[in-house]
Amino acid sequence: MRIFHTPGFLAMIFAGIIMCFGFQIFWNSPVKGSVTPSDAGIRAWIISPKDTLSAPVLEGNFMIENVKPGNYTLMIEGRPPYRNSFKEGVTVVDGQPTDAGVIQMNK
Repeated sequence: MRIFHTPGFLAMIFAGIIMCFGFQIFWNSPVKGSVTPSDAGIRAWIISPKDTLSAPVLEGNFMIENVKPGNYTLMIEGRPPYRNSFKEGVTVVDGQPTDAGVIQMNK
């Protein structure tokens, strides 16, 4: 049975795999927010037991992209003399941006 070795059959299998899994690879669910004072944060981290992502804080703003749906803790890494700040219970919904608001940094 040579049908299993033809390029057409392999292309069909590959297309089926792409259709099944291709739409679940990327999430258009950014987490964004800002830090005050604007120079107090270095990096924003979104943390869960299954996933950790980060993005730089630029001019007091951050946006972490392609976050999977779920519940997270947001951590803003503080630039000395500021301490790290945490916000728990950040809920990300598939396909929707999440605004974490303004995070106040403390010394």
